[in-house]
Amino acid sequence: MNLTFATAGRVLSQLRGDHRTVALIIVLPCLLIGLIAWMFEDRPEVLDRFGPMLVGIFPLIVMFLVTSVATLRERQSGTLERLMTTPIRKGDFVAGYGLAFATLALVQALVVVGFATWVGMDVDGPLWLVLVVAMLDAVLGCTLGLAASALARSEFQAVQMMPAILFPQLITCGLLMPRDQMPEVLEWLSRVFPLTYAVEAMTSLAAGDEWAGVRGAVGVIALFIVGAVLLGVLTLRRRTE
Repeated sequence: MNLTFATAGRVLSQLRGDHRTVALIIVLPCLLIGLIAWMFEDRPEVLDRFGPMLVGIFPLIVMFLVTSVATLRERQSGTLERLMTTPIRKGDFVAGYGLAFATLALVQALVVVGFATWVGMDVDGPLWLVLVVAMLDAVLGCTLGLAASALARSEFQAVQMMPAILFPQLITCGLLMPRDQMPEVLEWLSRVFPLTYAVEAMTSLAAGDEWAGVRGAVGVIALFIVGAVLLGVLTLRRRTE
């Protein structure tokens, strides 16, 4: 446990000095939501409808990108290989990274949800649940990024993994078309993608559902997080060949 906290502290210390990454994590989602609010300032119902979905989607995408590149950089620089000569285990490394980015995810969720409501997004469901789901979505992005980084051999390939993994989910998650109106094959395919449940939870909260209405989707998101962490531990390599 001490090694996990030590790893998390090291990652947070590095990120604190990386102002561009912090801006990407905190500022970019707010900027995108602000642009949408500005575009549809005469039609506030658009932000009310799509804002909660985007509050769940943007953090997931950003955290996926940042985590996959950061983990790969650890391998390329030889940091991971040196760490593995110490008593630290793969589980400690992955858990430490997960804890560090979960801390950032909490800050991100607070800022993004607060900003979205400030620019006019109305949510009929409990705002604290919107915050919880947004944080879980960001953590999911982190864990998926950790798992995906094992498949990449360079930072460029890590960036390439993002459209391959996330774009099919964006198309079938219900953002562009209600899932029950999709072709049956795509509707079934959407059920195996984690982003589907992130959008489902946010849509339900926007419509006024309480915990009972979103606990199923939240539970599935949590299962995907656990599965991605386990996959990250199993596929973590000391260095990039």
